[in-house]
Amino acid sequence: MLPEPQLSWRSFPFTDRPLTSVFLLSFLLLLSVLLWQITVIGWGQPFFYFGGMFLVIINLMPYFILTQYSLFEDRVEVRYLFLKISRKYEEFGCFYHDKHGIMLSTFKVPRRLDSFRGLSLRFSKSRIEVPELLKFLGTKISKQY
Repeated sequence: MLPEPQLSWRSFPFTDRPLTSVFLLSFLLLLSVLLWQITVIGWGQPFFYFGGMFLVIINLMPYFILTQYSLFEDRVEVRYLFLKISRKYEEFGCFYHDKHGIMLSTFKVPRRLDSFRGLSLRFSKSRIEVPELLKFLGTKISKQY
């Protein structure tokens, strides 16, 4: 039998922040037209256009897909569309609150490398999970900034 999560919520930034989504889609459209002009029309190299747009879209993919967060007794799981990330609490040295969620850092104090090594937990639109999440993480990861 699979263990039940202590806390679970979903986040979908694309629908949660509609104004930001409109600006992002407008920027992506402008970027695609600009890259097309430079790489295909100017250089005659469509590979650079498709490669560049692929990298941009892959980098922004978590914004466009539904994400399920589950906190268990011994680990935290983040489920994207086709990907599941599971990490134990012992891997994290501290956590801190940012504008859209909580960052679990692998260091004892917040560092700039946290976005690469740590794990970001985005809040849902209602933010109903925030008080319980902070209390739960306080018991699992002692240092909060």
